[in-house]
Amino acid sequence: MRVSPALLLSLLSLTGGCAHQATTSNTSPPALRLYALDCGRIDIHDMGFFTDGSHPNGQKGEMSGPCFLIRHPQGALLWDTGLDDVISRSPDGVTDAVGFRVHVQKTLHAQLAQLGLKPSDVRYVGFSHLHADHAGNANAFTGSTWLLQRKELAWATATPAPPGVDPTKFSTWREAKVEPLEGDRDVFGDGSVRILSTPGHTPGHQSLQVNLPRTGTVVLSGDLCHTRENWERHVVPGFNTSREQTLSSIDHVETLVKDAKGRFIVQHAPEDFRALPSFPGYLE
Repeated sequence: MRVSPALLLSLLSLTGGCAHQATTSNTSPPALRLYALDCGRIDIHDMGFFTDGSHPNGQKGEMSGPCFLIRHPQGALLWDTGLDDVISRSPDGVTDAVGFRVHVQKTLHAQLAQLGLKPSDVRYVGFSHLHADHAGNANAFTGSTWLLQRKELAWATATPAPPGVDPTKFSTWREAKVEPLEGDRDVFGDGSVRILSTPGHTPGHQSLQVNLPRTGTVVLSGDLCHTRENWERHVVPGFNTSREQTLSSIDHVETLVKDAKGRFIVQHAPEDFRALPSFPGYLE
């Protein structure tokens, strides 16, 4: 049977269209994803604690305590481990060593399980610093590589422990694979996830830069800044270990974010946390 040129062209067009649709439907999502996990809440009895120089003002407030999971083709990185999951057993929360009321409604373990992960599946754990609200579940990750500034580990393991540090929360650090850092670190070697040395809040404080294919550059603060005002007005609380280093670190990150036209996430700011995709949603 002879097929007319017009019919042949029509058949080829249909075949090509079906192939394109099949290719489109099977396209894999971007390999790099950033998840924001709810790892606790902190009730603040006096927000003056976080003003410049830490002057009491009697104003009550609330801070978020998130963790972040970055999924990468080379493995998962958990940024901060939040408040201790054990706190979830107390429905009304507990009072921490600083006098704040802390709450955990969703455990870190349960949220990782929603993503099909166990602590042993996490390749890297990066700690912005070792205060108890950022390292509360550290001991669950002895099979992971801990990314810490060398100065931070030395400071946090000193005797007596510095204020805000609970050594029992990360007591397994000798069993874990600790990679002591001396400055910035390109975690996966491809520029997508970079630890930024940002000392000042603590001697070895660090922040995290994630360069997402669709969203662009996102920088996670750690405690470089505690509130949006701290970030926008370069406010330094009196309890930081170095005012000079804090201001220098803020200037450095501010320049980086501006140059990259990126987004800066103040981890403790509830408004920043709420603006992120609700878990298990993600940025990509």
